Amino acid sequence: MDYENFLLEIGDHIATLLFNRPESLNSLSKDVLAEFGKILEELDANDEVKVIILTGAGGKAFVAGADIRELEGMNSSDANAYSSLGQECLLFLEKMEKPVIAAVNGFALGGGTEIALACDFIFASEKAKFGQPEVLLGVIPGFGGTQRLPKAIGIRMARELIYSGERIDAGRAMEIGLVNKIVPSETLMAETKKVAGIIVKNSFSAVKASKNAINNGFEMDIWRGCELEKKIFALTFDNADAQEGVSAFLEKRSPRFE
Repeated sequence: MDYENFLLEIGDHIATLLFNRPESLNSLSKDVLAEFGKILEELDANDEVKVIILTGAGGKAFVAGADIRELEGMNSSDANAYSSLGQECLLFLEKMEKPVIAAVNGFALGGGTEIALACDFIFASEKAKFGQPEVLLGVIPGFGGTQRLPKAIGIRMARELIYSGERIDAGRAMEIGLVNKIVPSETLMAETKKVAGIIVKNSFSAVKASKNAINNGFEMDIWRGCELEKKIFALTFDNADAQEGVSAFLEKRSPRFE
């Protein structure tokens, strides 16, 4: 299927989705966000897809943030609708059962950082730049940045980045725990697909259950979180993958998951 603002490639149970507006550094217009949401719904419903990789076309940017031209002349009602569109899209992204990896290959500013934060984890090239520069425009992050960034890197570091609007490079992002790994730009996709391939070989039902336990237990205290984990752990034994995994281990062979 052809998309106006994206390129999609599916193979070996891995979907690679590229933001494809390199002329505007893959900026986020309302149309881009709406299309992004629809594609995520399609991928969520596609049983052939087990892992999703997000990246940006053109080599210069992952997503450079909002399409600033659309912000001009916005009133509070317009801004509320724009923020709602972005937040709904990223909440769906964050809550998808399937793992989503951000492969950040350049600028990930504003909405770009917010998209990466909504993914399960982030791989970055050495050319990646992160930041929440909204205060430089007289506004604040509107797609969940004030909520996800403190949880990812701690409230004091998040305050510094959001209040200052400064950009940080991949090395600094690694230091503060924003990204998982830094790789050369020419091998970013290969390294990301390598990890995606490892995930794909595991029990898909167990991967989904793990994400469920992490996402839904993250805001709980340790007692309620462990209770949730116990329930999900127990339910995995009703799945054929658990029996296959245990049998394969005892028989000293590779498991054949569904």
